[in-house]
Amino acid sequence: MATRVSPGASSPVAVSLAELIAIGDRLPPSRLEAGRRLAAKQGGYLSRFRGRGMEFAEVRAYLPGDDARNIDWRVTARRGKVHTKLFHEERERPVLVALDYRRPMFFATRGRFKAVRATQLAALFAWQALAHGDRIGGFLFSEERNLELRPQLGKKAVLQLLRQMVADPAWERPRHQPFEPKQRLAVTLQRLRRVARPGSLIRLLSDFSQWDERVELQLAQLNRHCELELVHCFDPLEADLPPAGSYRLSDGLRDLSIVTTDRAARRAYQQHFAQRRQLLEDFCRRQHARFMVLPSDLDPIENLFSGGAGG
Repeated sequence: MATRVSPGASSPVAVSLAELIAIGDRLPPSRLEAGRRLAAKQGGYLSRFRGRGMEFAEVRAYLPGDDARNIDWRVTARRGKVHTKLFHEERERPVLVALDYRRPMFFATRGRFKAVRATQLAALFAWQALAHGDRIGGFLFSEERNLELRPQLGKKAVLQLLRQMVADPAWERPRHQPFEPKQRLAVTLQRLRRVARPGSLIRLLSDFSQWDERVELQLAQLNRHCELELVHCFDPLEADLPPAGSYRLSDGLRDLSIVTTDRAARRAYQQHFAQRRQLLEDFCRRQHARFMVLPSDLDPIENLFSGGAGG
C-alpha cells in the first residue's frame, strides 16, 4: 500500500496535510487568478457566466418584463392573479471540487501519481476559493465510496476538505488489485448532479476513464445550472509510448515485455489518446465549459509560482 510521508515531505505516491496547507501559505495575492490563466494556457474554454447562486426572497404580483419562468403557479391559482417569485443573489458562490480517487488515478511513470497531482491542484482551488470569499465543498469518489462535503465559508471548510483528501481510504488500498468499479462513472456523476446547487462552480478532476455518452449526458445536465470545469489528469505514457526499444513491465505479480519499435503501432497508440482527448475538448466546446490538462510530470503549483501560468 502507499506509505504516508512525514509532514512537509514530498512523495510521488502520497500526500500530506502539511504539504496541502503549505500550498495556501505560498499563494501570493497576485496569483489568485493564476489558476484560471493556467487553464487558459493549457487549452481552456471560457464558460458562459451563470452568476452566483440565487436564493428565494418573496412573491409579488407579476409585472411586464418579469421572467415568465419565475411565475409561482400555486400562488397564482390561489389568488387568481399572476404572481412571480423574486430572488436575491447569494454573496458567496459555492465551489465544489469533485476529485476522482478511483484506482486508475493511482498510476504514474513520470512525476507523481495522477491522484497526487489532482489533490495538489484541488488544494490550490480550495485556497483560491477562500481568498475570493467563496464557499468551498468537496465530492470525493472512488470504487469504495463517495464523500460529499457541503460548501461552507472560511478556512475551517478548506482544512476539512484537505483532511478528507489526505485521509481518503483510496490511499491505503492493497497493491495490485484490478480496477473493478462497483458503479460506472456516469452513475457517480448522476449523484454529483443531485448534490450540486444551482450557480455552483464545479471543478472536476479525473482521468475520465469510462467516458461515454452517459457521462456526457450527466455532465451536460449538470452544466445547465452550474459552471463546469473539467481537468484531465494523465500520465505521459498514456499519451505516447517510450522511445523505440524493448521494455519489461511488472505489476508486482506478473512480468510483461513490450516492444515499441513498430512505427505504425506507435502512431496508432498516439492517435488513440489524441482521439480520446478530442472527445473531452469537443464536449467542453459544445457546452461552453472550461477544459484544463494536468499531466503527472507537471507540478501545477511550481508551474504557477514560476510564472508558467501567465499568458
